[in-house]
Amino acid sequence: MEPNDLPIVCIPLDLPAEAAAELLQFLTHLVETIERHYFGELHRLAQDRRSQNLDPDYSPFDRPESDPPS
Repeated sequence: MEPNDLPIVCIPLDLPAEAAAELLQFLTHLVETIERHYFGELHRLAQDRRSQNLDPDYSPFDRPESDPPS
């Protein structure tokens, strides 16, 4: 196993419901903050790729098929 094979975070598996809800709320807020911060760059990237016709359906928010939601 290489260092880059390790997960960035370790997700606790035995959380009480209230703690799980707080964790989910925190993660949702984190994702929304990151999306707001990088929206312009992501939008420009999508426009550039569409204009180059590399992938007319490209969206920076699409998840690759090899990375399905868990």
